[in-house]
Formats: sequence, structure tokens, C-alpha cells
Amino acid sequence: MDSLVRAQTDDHVLRALMRHRRLTRAELAAEIGISKPTAGESVRRLTERGLVADTGERTPGGRGRGRVGSYYALTPEAGVALAITIAPAGVTAESLDVYGETVARAARQIDRPARPSQVAEALRQAAAEVSADRRVRLAVVGAADPVDRATGKLVHLPDSPFLVGELDPVALLAPLEVVVDNDVNWAALAEPGRPRDFAYLYLGEGLGCAIVNDGEVRRGHGGLAGEIAHLLTAGPRGQAVPFIEVFGELGLRRAGSTAIDVERLLASGDAAREAIGSAIAGVVAAVVALADPSEVVVGGSWGPELIGGIAAAVERMPRTVPLRVARAGRDAVLAGVRAEALDRLRAAVTASS
Repeated sequence: MDSLVRAQTDDHVLRALMRHRRLTRAELAAEIGISKPTAGESVRRLTERGLVADTGERTPGGRGRGRVGSYYALTPEAGVALAITIAPAGVTAESLDVYGETVARAARQIDRPARPSQVAEALRQAAAEVSADRRVRLAVVGAADPVDRATGKLVHLPDSPFLVGELDPVALLAPLEVVVDNDVNWAALAEPGRPRDFAYLYLGEGLGCAIVNDGEVRRGHGGLAGEIAHLLTAGPRGQAVPFIEVFGELGLRRAGSTAIDVERLLASGDAAREAIGSAIAGVVAAVVALADPSEVVVGGSWGPELIGGIAAAVERMPRTVPLRVARAGRDAVLAGVRAEALDRLRAAVTASS
């Protein structure tokens, strides 16, 4: 029982230092609601384990201001977490400390179309650069491809615009603990003020959807829930076609790829925009029928620009749902990856106490 109480106290001390960066033993006692001797004993234990150290800074003392107090803070032994995104534009890696600050950042561009060997090398290089001379505890990865939830490997699906084969970030970053998920899922989790039940529709070079139910992303048996590219919807000529084919028929794909040409799409006329709005409304109708979200959030590089036409088309559907533009912006994927990396890093630090 005593060991459990000590462990809980140490956990509270570490988390207080994560929030405030440096505290005296007296401040720790007041912050946590424990006695000064108990706070002092916890600091001693954590110092012996190399997680906490005296910063050398002192409080003003004397002349009625009490005893001089020593400030304590977490040591570099607390470590960092890697936050990594793999996208058509390239690989970005950051190392985050327990305060949520980026202490190093690296980026590597990749070719279009992506080559598996090049993406793998870009991932290794970027991760190695931000890991140098640091204790790395774990990595969280967001990838612009479907992800097998059991293995963390990227899944090769037909017509995916970013085909890198079965890239295996877990193996490439071994022996670290590695968490991998689809980029749209991370964007959904980064959405500020998100409700417990909503759908996040990503409309960019690729097409995706995250379903959040009871506050959790639903990934499906193999991790492929939300892969909407082949969902049947209304085509430009009124026939049912896979969603991805709508952009092919409108001439809005990049040459030699199924990736959507965002610049050309945003410059398209009213007829093309109306066709796109109708196609998206069909996708939203399917999502509403199957997942019953409270709202649909529209993100990506071009979806928010067409929100008016999309909403008008959705209003004509038998079952409507509120639509709004994503609030997290274009850095939503990295924001979601960062948040998960920070949570896991803090949990790893407290678990090691």
C-alpha cells in the first residue's frame, strides 16, 4: 500500500513539473496538496532515478521571506517523443519534449509519384536528424495512406493517389514504440471543440473520411473505415460512379495519377463545382445513413472553399446534417500527431518513475 501511495505521489510531482517547468518542494506540496516532507521525499526518489534535478536556481530568502528554496525541474532523461507525418509533399519529423515544445524539426521532400525506397529513406533520415543526442521514448506517425491497424503498415489500395506500397514505419523506426494511423483520423482528433459523434470529410489531393463515435475514431476491422474513394455516388452525367471517378470525368486529376489537381479544381467553373457538390452530397448521405453523425466537418486543401455548394447539395438530400469548415486548419494532421505524442510521452515518463 505504501509503495502505491509513493508511486501516485511521484506521478503527481512529475505532472506538476510538466505543467509548471520548475517548482520548489514547498510549491510542489501546495500544488499537489501534500505535506512538505512528502514532497521532499518524492523529489529525492525522482532525483535518484535521474528524472528530476536541482536547477541551481534559488528563491529569494531572508528578511522575513522565509528559507531559501531550491527549484527542481525534469532532466533530459525524461526524453522526447517523435511526431512524424508522411504525405505526398514529403516527410516531416519533430521531436517534442514533455512540455509540448518542438526541440528539433526535419523535413525531406519526396518525388511524385512516390517511390517506396525513397519514402523509407526520407523517414529514416528525418527521424535520425531529430533524434540526435536525445533520449527518444516513442514515435507517433500520421500517413496519407490507409493503415493496417494490427501492424501499422501502410496499405496499398487501388487508385490511392499516394502509393508507396506496404511501407512499414514500425519496422523502420524500431526499436522505438511506434503508433501509426491514417492522416485523416489524426486531423479529426485535432479538431477543436469536436462533438462526441461526427464525421470529418477530408477533400484534398486524396479523399478520406474519419468517423468519430462516442469520442473515439472508428477504424474498422482492418483499419480501412472511412476509405470513401470507391463509394458510389452521382457522377457528372447523372450515373452512379465511384467517388474518385468523378474527378477523372471532370478532368481534375494530376497527369498520370489519381491525385486531384487542387489548383485546377479551385479554378473550375460553376458546372464542375455543381457536379462536385452533388457527388459529395451523395457521399455525405451514405455517411449519415451508416454512422448517424451529429455534424460533418469539412477539411482538406479544397473542401472548405466549396462548402457553400456542398451544403446546398446536402440540403436537397432526404436526411440532412449540419456541415461546417474544419477549425484546425491545414496543420491539423501534425497537430493531432503532436497531441498524441505528447500524451504518450508524459505517460511513459510517469510510468518510469
